[in-house]
Parts: sequence; structure tokens; C-alpha cells
Amino acid sequence: MSTGMIIGLVCLGILVVAVLAIIGIVWSSYNSLVRWDEEANNGFADINVACKMRYDLIPNLVSVAKQFMSHERETLEAVIAARNGAQSSLSAAAANPGDSGAVAAFAQAEQALSGSVGRIMALAEAYPELKSDTQMVKLQDELSTVEDKIARAREQFNDQVTRFNQIRKQLPTVLFASMVGFSTDRDLLEFADQAQIEKAVDVGAMFDS
Repeated sequence: MSTGMIIGLVCLGILVVAVLAIIGIVWSSYNSLVRWDEEANNGFADINVACKMRYDLIPNLVSVAKQFMSHERETLEAVIAARNGAQSSLSAAAANPGDSGAVAAFAQAEQALSGSVGRIMALAEAYPELKSDTQMVKLQDELSTVEDKIARAREQFNDQVTRFNQIRKQLPTVLFASMVGFSTDRDLLEFADQAQIEKAVDVGAMFDS
């Protein structure tokens, strides 16, 4: 075997090893992206479940409140409208949690719903019989528990999204992330008032005073 052929084979071997190494790096990084993308999707699924529990409770809450606050019809109807809007936005976001527009719309709808529920609770302060009603006390306890679940699920989702975004921006992943279908960061689930994502609406406190 000639020297030239040997050199050629060595160069070919080095090229093959380099190509395999690159493929291995891309494969590993792609798997990490897929893993954390799926983790974030699963995290949003937890938000979906918890929010649906709240949406089921709110009509019952309004129904009980209506018995004592019938003249507050506009406020009560606003809560139901906000609940329906949030439910619709949740369905769209749950279908594609990676869609920044859908996630942003859901966050806005959730903020509107929290504000509407907060207004009912503030008005309830003027109705001692409502505050002491057995059904209302039970509902507010259940709602407080669900709000805590939602807050924890939101926090976990944001942690998972942050991890995905960090991996996407790291070298060497950032060099080829777009080529494998991950061209942009995922959006966090944020509110205009970020405190709402860190602390659930304290429904119970409104009734304990």
C-alpha cells in the first residue's frame, strides 16, 4: 500500500470520526431540546387540569353569591363572562403550549378572571350572611386549594420553559437549534402583575376577617 493511499485512508478515518462526533453532539442536543420541550408541555397540562377545576367551581360560587347579592347582577355576570373567556383561552393554549400568542392570551384572560373573582370577594365583605353561609365557606376553601395548585403549576411550567430556553441558547445547540425545529425560545406564563403568578388569590383570607 502506497504512502499516499495510507494518508488518504487516515484522512478519511479522521473525517468519518469528525462527522460521527458532530452527529453525536447534534443528536444529544436535539434529545435535550425535545425532552425539555415535552417537560414544558406536560407542565402546561398540569395548569390545564387545575384551571379546569377552578372553572367548575366558579359558577357554583356565583350561584350561591347571587342568593345574597342579587342586585350585584352586573358584577356576577362579569365573573361568568371572564370565566368563559379564560376557559376558551385555556383550550387554545393547551392545544399548543408552545404558541406564544395563545399563551399570552391565556395569561391575559386569567388575569381578568382573577380580578373579577377578587371583586366578588371584596363585595362579600358587606354581606355577613353570605360570608357565613355553609356552601360559600366550602366553596371558598375549595377555591383557595385550587388557586394554590394553579400557582404551583405555573411556577413549575415557567421553570421548565426557562430550562428549555437555556439549553436552546447554549453552545453548540444554538448553532443548529433552528435546523431541528426549535428556532425560538418558548414564552413564560407571565402577568402584568407578576405577583399573581407567585401568590394565588387569597380567597380564604377574605372570608376569615
